[in-house]
Amino acid sequence: MLVRVFDGDEVHSVLFDAGGSPQGAVINARRMGINLTEVECIVLSHGHYDHFVGLPAAGVRVIKKSGLPIIVHSDMFKKRGVSGSDGIIRKYPDFPSEDRVKPVKYIETKQPCLIANDLILITGEIPRNIPFENGYPQHRTFIGRWEPDPWIRDDRALIVNVRRKGLAILSGCSHAGIINTILYAQHLTGVKTVYAVLGGLHLAGKEFEGRISRTVEELKTIGPQLLSPSHYTGWRANYVMLRDMPYAFVWDSVGNLYAL
Repeated sequence: MLVRVFDGDEVHSVLFDAGGSPQGAVINARRMGINLTEVECIVLSHGHYDHFVGLPAAGVRVIKKSGLPIIVHSDMFKKRGVSGSDGIIRKYPDFPSEDRVKPVKYIETKQPCLIANDLILITGEIPRNIPFENGYPQHRTFIGRWEPDPWIRDDRALIVNVRRKGLAILSGCSHAGIINTILYAQHLTGVKTVYAVLGGLHLAGKEFEGRISRTVEELKTIGPQLLSPSHYTGWRANYVMLRDMPYAFVWDSVGNLYAL
């Protein structure tokens, strides 16, 4: 997602994740008439390959700004995988080393931080307080051997406080849970009104579909005016959100433009 924020005549552009194909982000940007050289910062939501494979092409071969910051978390560099029903671990591709993305620069942080002249807030690690948002049980991290790692602590989101409207919350995958993410965004900013929720909600698959009804009930209580789920949300969750929140739901697609 390309995120542009405006404050008077001031404009800042941030690339949030880089996709799961080597050239997808670059090709889509070109087809949409977007010049990626406007990007002044790249933020990765977490260290899974379907969010970083396009990073070398976007960051090195297109943007090519020396010292361009890529905001990461130290856990992104861990070897990771997922356990199948047969117990076999399917290893994920490794996160690219800094040598592969030069001349841009990794900046590691686990804490909340402001970017884009303080107009965008990165949540940092998100507390897990909602009982039904209990991580990704099949996820594994290699620490001498494959160990269960359901929490995926590097999962982060972006927050923008839209003037006179409220918070816009952008998630990558919501491994922390979208309700945990929203509650933490409200805590960090002190703003209770949530105007928009966009991004992946990770409610697809039998391990996660049991969370759908409770997630949607919480979203109805929070009351965003725009709800546009994307990556790994799943058709069942999308159906329930469309059915129960038709006033807010927008079907997400590559090429969508959201002007908030």
